[in-house]
Amino acid sequence: MSARSIVVVSAGVSQPSSTRLLADRLAEATVTALADLGQQSQVTVVEVRELAHDVVNMTLTGFAAAPLAAAQQAIAEADGVIAVTPVYTAGPAGLFKSFVDVLGTDALTGTPVLLGATGGTARHSLVPEVAVRPLFTYLHADVVPTSVFAATDDWADEGGDDVKPLPARITRAATELAERVARRPTAARPGLYDAVPDFSELLGGA
Repeated sequence: MSARSIVVVSAGVSQPSSTRLLADRLAEATVTALADLGQQSQVTVVEVRELAHDVVNMTLTGFAAAPLAAAQQAIAEADGVIAVTPVYTAGPAGLFKSFVDVLGTDALTGTPVLLGATGGTARHSLVPEVAVRPLFTYLHADVVPTSVFAATDDWADEGGDDVKPLPARITRAATELAERVARRPTAARPGLYDAVPDFSELLGGA
């Protein structure tokens, strides 16, 4: 069996960023969980901040520049997706939402997706459930039950909350994603631009 494709979408705007840190932790845990299930995996990271101008341009023109088109293609062909956003003003980052808006309504249909978010305090911990999950449900993604929110204090003491520490939440969510990926056929959806004719076809083979 070919390696499973896991695409990580990280929408942090700084470097380094706690959003990328959480995304990497979730990816590592997913790779481990898949290995435990006898599945090899390959991880591709999409840094949304690097595509910010392309996202805005596509929003205005409907045209995806090559780097953005490559990211869209990777997501459309992924066996599983990990999507992590920072939280601003009680919602996901605008850049994250704009990136999801230009993916296309069919890009994530049936794809297992693990949601993560980062923020300064635990009072934002419901954002993945009330603001991000409905977005991916609308896109018909197979969103795993456990989302992972990491506040600043979670990194300081490895998640000393009263429910589950951060490492335990990461492991649980990654295991849920791995189980969904492992029991699905390898993704073989047509590419985003496969139906677009090349120039020779447009010119009638001339």
